[in-house]
Amino acid sequence: MGIRTRSTSPTGLTEELLNSLSEINELQVAARTSSFYFKGKDIDLGTVAHKLNVGAVLEGSVGRSEHTIRITAQLINAVTGFHLWSKTYNRDLGDVLKLQTEIATAVASALEVTLLGDVAAKVELGGTRNPAAFDVYLRGAKAFISRHEGKDLPAAIAAYTEAIRLDPHYALAFAGRSLALSAVAQEAETPTAMREGFDKAQADAHQALTLAPNLAQAHLALAYVSELGNLDFTQASEAYERALALAPGSAEVLRFSGGFAALMGHFEAALAAVRRAVVLDPIARQSHFDLGQAVYSAGRYEEAVAAYAEVISLDPDFKATYGWRGFAYYKLGDLQSARASCETKPDYWGSQWCLAVIYDKLGRHADAEAVLSKLKAVQGDAAAYQYATI
Repeated sequence: MGIRTRSTSPTGLTEELLNSLSEINELQVAARTSSFYFKGKDIDLGTVAHKLNVGAVLEGSVGRSEHTIRITAQLINAVTGFHLWSKTYNRDLGDVLKLQTEIATAVASALEVTLLGDVAAKVELGGTRNPAAFDVYLRGAKAFISRHEGKDLPAAIAAYTEAIRLDPHYALAFAGRSLALSAVAQEAETPTAMREGFDKAQADAHQALTLAPNLAQAHLALAYVSELGNLDFTQASEAYERALALAPGSAEVLRFSGGFAALMGHFEAALAAVRRAVVLDPIARQSHFDLGQAVYSAGRYEEAVAAYAEVISLDPDFKATYGWRGFAYYKLGDLQSARASCETKPDYWGSQWCLAVIYDKLGRHADAEAVLSKLKAVQGDAAAYQYATI
């Protein structure tokens, strides 16, 4: 199922609906990046459904007056164009955050899904009733998802921190900040900064779990910091499995867990997970990038080149892609294509890593030494693995 809005309001309700519906095991819900891609665009329903790989589309519009809000939601069969269900909600502005449970349950019923357990408790898990906290959390989530490199992450961390200040019991905000802190820590320039970052990330993951023990994102955060920060692969594996059990329809959980499985050499499970993420979030560059990483790890380099090409078509400014595509070409023996890919973003550390290898293989030893010096000047001790491979 896909979701798109024609709305004069913030995107918060759509975001919350996506989170809510993806928690219901029996639904396959297109993820955030892909769903939001069509917001405000005049594209016919059939095209939307085809792009998102869905059979039904939930559309909505929001009207707002001084003290009240009117939300109209309609579920449409993407094949026939017929309405499966529609309803209008009139609420005071203060009740907006309570709507997601009612709408998610109604949509699930319209799809004749048999729901297990307490739906209301499941879709509200880890959230907030504070509109200001919710709004700033959304800004943090957007900053984290749309990041291009490590320097983009402090904005996400600041937003999550503000959400936590506004609601100290906001488990999703703790989980989000934990993931962002882990991502920053893995690129820290000194061992001390790295350890401090991972310690903070672990504290946030545990706090999220304390607040909401059955929150998939909390287990995901613990898995990520266990993998990167503690090298505790047993705990990471258990936490990823728990996150998948709680949210099997989450593209984010599938991407992270698939990436971990690939690093552990479990390629069949890895490819199944990341390909499922592509189905759920086909217009998200991160889905295709993680697919590229997984097939690269599995030694399927032609598939990796194709996946990285898809990333570049979706987001040409995502610098990490060019270096990895260069390495995939290198593994295929195509040194000239490898060089051209890595030279596209030559100031990015991943491209410099790639170029040091490729220039040396091409006999350009002085150029290889020069680019290695640039890499060392910027990365310091943070790129010891890259220096070793060079």
